[in-house]
Amino acid sequence: MARRQKEKRPPFGLPKGVVLPATPDGWRHSVLTVDGATLCGRLSDKPLDPEVALAAATVMLEELARDVHDTTVEVIWDPRREPWTWTAQVVPVLGDQAPADGGGRTTG
Repeated sequence: MARRQKEKRPPFGLPKGVVLPATPDGWRHSVLTVDGATLCGRLSDKPLDPEVALAAATVMLEELARDVHDTTVEVIWDPRREPWTWTAQVVPVLGDQAPADGGGRTTG
């Protein structure tokens, strides 16, 4: 009798948002997931220009969603409210369409 293999559940939920603060040691990130978890870490261990940090965070989130959840996402950066801190919404892309502009965008 063959056993049915259980589908392995991802270790955390799909990203739904991110906070990207700059620190003296480099950029940090807190990724918020749909299941209420927060994944924290360092984006870079050296100072980066904000545009480079935003691009790196966008790629990180897109790869995380693709590699762990087999899902394509779009990262939409919110207008900045505080110096050296950014926030974004992470939205699944319907179907297999890639984001129209090739990835992360800034609103505002």
